[in-house]
Amino acid sequence: MSTSSIAFIGGGNMASALIGGLVQAGQSPQSLIVVEPSEAQRERLAQQFGVRADAEATPRLAEARLVVWAVKPQSFREAAAPCAAHVQRALQLSVMAGIRCDAIVAATGSQRVVRSMPNTPALIGLGVAGLYARPQVSDEERRDVERVFAPTGRTVWVRDEADLDAVTALSGSGPAYVFYFIEAMIEAAQEMGLDAQQARELTLGTFAGATELARRSPEPPQVLRERVTSKGGTTYAALTSMEQDGLKAAFVRAIRAAQRRAKELGDEFGR
Repeated sequence: MSTSSIAFIGGGNMASALIGGLVQAGQSPQSLIVVEPSEAQRERLAQQFGVRADAEATPRLAEARLVVWAVKPQSFREAAAPCAAHVQRALQLSVMAGIRCDAIVAATGSQRVVRSMPNTPALIGLGVAGLYARPQVSDEERRDVERVFAPTGRTVWVRDEADLDAVTALSGSGPAYVFYFIEAMIEAAQEMGLDAQQARELTLGTFAGATELARRSPEPPQVLRERVTSKGGTTYAALTSMEQDGLKAAFVRAIRAAQRRAKELGDEFGR
């Protein structure tokens, strides 16, 4: 796609992560079209990536083979109205939560739509994005989308658009869950007498190491957990306390609550 223009409607954090990855991967900044009403954000994109951003939609959008929608869901219709006449022939890629494919088809006139749910670790190249493509999207266009996301992390395709609600609840919101547990572990460490720096280093190192071990190991997480849990030992005491408090069940309920909220947002914004 390095010879094709890619347009971004919205130039916020997720768009910036994708733009930065594309430029780093060899995409010419001159081939990237950005529509961003914030002057400060336009200046930042120019300084960081050498990309010229426009304050409003222009006929230059018609050059884009791929259009990335990266505005807030509540702003989508307003943002799409002046762009629609220029982007009908392009592949539409959405990184917006809650805006369903049918709404994007209606707003842009293009039947070729891919919805994505990325997450914030994309900002450092360690994200994971769930992707759904309408049947009109070709295999080559799927690969184009994968190339857009490749510098920011991994991608997982789902078969049904409704599955993106689960992706949103799991990986889209997931970094916040991890940060929540990190907070709790740091708090416990300090209560036990470690200083803030020691608590941070030990906690972050534990999360990073355990995650990488789980990623590399052919064994499921349950087996890895059991291997460090000797009956009557310290890990056993901690996990028994968690089970008595119903932590796992509460965590599953929390993720399902996020899934329900994702569906509600789709019902609200995706009409």
